[in-house]
Amino acid sequence: MLIFQCMIYCMNWYRIKTSFIGLKRLATLSAEDKQGCINAYKFFQRMQAGEETKTADETKAVAAYYKVLNNMLSVFDLEKLYIPPQFNDSKGLYDNQLICEQALLQELNLCDSKSSHLLDMGCGRGRIAHYLATLSGGKVSGYNIDPNQIENAIDWAAETNMSDRLNFKVGDHHEPLDYDSESFDGCFSVQAVWPFFKKDELDDCAREMYRILKPGSRYACSEYLLSPYFDWNNQEHVALHKTYLPTLAATQSMYPADVCAALERAGFKIITSAPSKKPAWPICEQKRNLIFGIRKVIRLLEKIRILPPWVEESLELLQTGGQAWTDAEKAKIADLNWRIVAEKPAV
Repeated sequence: MLIFQCMIYCMNWYRIKTSFIGLKRLATLSAEDKQGCINAYKFFQRMQAGEETKTADETKAVAAYYKVLNNMLSVFDLEKLYIPPQFNDSKGLYDNQLICEQALLQELNLCDSKSSHLLDMGCGRGRIAHYLATLSGGKVSGYNIDPNQIENAIDWAAETNMSDRLNFKVGDHHEPLDYDSESFDGCFSVQAVWPFFKKDELDDCAREMYRILKPGSRYACSEYLLSPYFDWNNQEHVALHKTYLPTLAATQSMYPADVCAALERAGFKIITSAPSKKPAWPICEQKRNLIFGIRKVIRLLEKIRILPPWVEESLELLQTGGQAWTDAEKAKIADLNWRIVAEKPAV
C-alpha cells in the first residue's frame, strides 16, 4: 500500500513539474518561435479556405506549430499530445492513454517482446515509446520533425536510465526513413502519420514502413481519419472540418480505405481496420473545461508579463476547435483513434 501511494505521489509530482517546465518554456520562447506558431496556425486556416500548398511548406508549419504547442499542452497534462478513447469512464486522460498504448502493443503481436525493437513513427516527446519499452522489456526507437521534442525525449530517457533501450532522432515522414531494411519487429503511430499526407503521397510512406519491418511483423496505429460517413458535399461536415483541423495541426484528412489501399499496394495484409471502440470526445470535453477554468490564471500571468499575451488567444482557438471536434465525433463523421493493423507477410 505504501509503495502504491509513493507511485501516485511521484506521478503527481512529475505532472506538476512538467506543467511548471511548460510554463517556463512558454515564458522564455523567442519572438521568432512565437510568431512562427501564429503564422503556422494562419497557414492551416488558409489551407482550409482552399489555398493550394506544398508538402514541404506544410511540414515546416507543423514543426513550427508543435514547437510551441508541445509546451502549451504539457501544462494541461497533454504531454503525449493525443486524446485517447475513453475506455474507462472512471479514469482520466493519462490512464486512458495507458490503456490505448497497452492495446497497441498487443496488436503488434510480438513473438519475443524482450528482444524486440519497435519504431514509434512521429514519437513526440517519446513518452509513448518509453511506456512501450517498459511494458515490452525491449527497445524502442522514434523520430519526430521537431528538434525541441526530440531533445525532451532524449533527456527523459537519460533521466529515467532508459537510454540503452530508447533511441530518438529528428526525422520526417516525407523523406526515406533513416533506418536499415528489415530492422524492426513492429512499428506504430498514434495520431502522428496519416493526417500529414496527401492522397498521392500515401504509397511512399507505406512502402517505407514495409521496408523497415522484418517479415511477419506488424504496423499498428490509432490515428485521426475521416469516417466513411464524412461527406465532402455536406456543408455541415465541411464547416466542422474547417474548424477542427487547424486545432489538430493536421494538414490532410484521409479515409481509412485510402490508407489501407496504400498499405496493401506496399505488400501488407490488412488485419484490422475499424473505428475506435470508445469515443474520445468526453476526454476532449474534460480538457476544454480545464482550459476554460484556468484562463483567469492565464490572464493574470499575462498581465504581470510571466506569459506572453498570445497564450490566451491560442487557448481560445484550442477550445473552439475542440468543440468542433466533439460535434464531429458525436456525428460519427471523424475518428481520432481509427485502428489499423497491417502485417508484412512472413517469408
